[in-house]
Amino acid sequence: MRINLVCIGKTDDRQLADLLTYYQNRLPKHWNFEMTEIPDVKNARNLSPDLLKKEEAKLFLHHTDSSDLLILLDEKGKQFTSREFAGKMDHWMNSSIKKISLLVGGAYGFSDEIYTRANEKISLSKMTFTHQMIRLFILEQLYRADQILQGKPYHND
Repeated sequence: MRINLVCIGKTDDRQLADLLTYYQNRLPKHWNFEMTEIPDVKNARNLSPDLLKKEEAKLFLHHTDSSDLLILLDEKGKQFTSREFAGKMDHWMNSSIKKISLLVGGAYGFSDEIYTRANEKISLSKMTFTHQMIRLFILEQLYRADQILQGKPYHND
């Protein structure tokens, strides 16, 4: 299985980039994790939110395959505990899914085209976080899911 975290924009904070690398290195090799940072849309300031989301959708679709399990990290998504998320990962791994693409949208979210194409939406919190922080949070949860699936001690068990 492959996991691709697809994000709009670069991680510009060095400390955050170091933490992302730390968690990437802790993920199991058989997940073949990669993070794709798509450059921001050019002249984004001159576009309406709807047009910007459509332009970002083109970029997302260019960096994903039609056969990918497409998971949106979205405020309207379903929330999971870490154990429930680990169960989802286990289910996806046992369902012969070749590639999971986790999408982190831009400031205005996703276009209708991306919502229609998505297989699932996941919310990491009811709170608002920067798009760069979401990258770190999902990476940490992927690592935590792996640890749970391996039966390693978790939290206060």
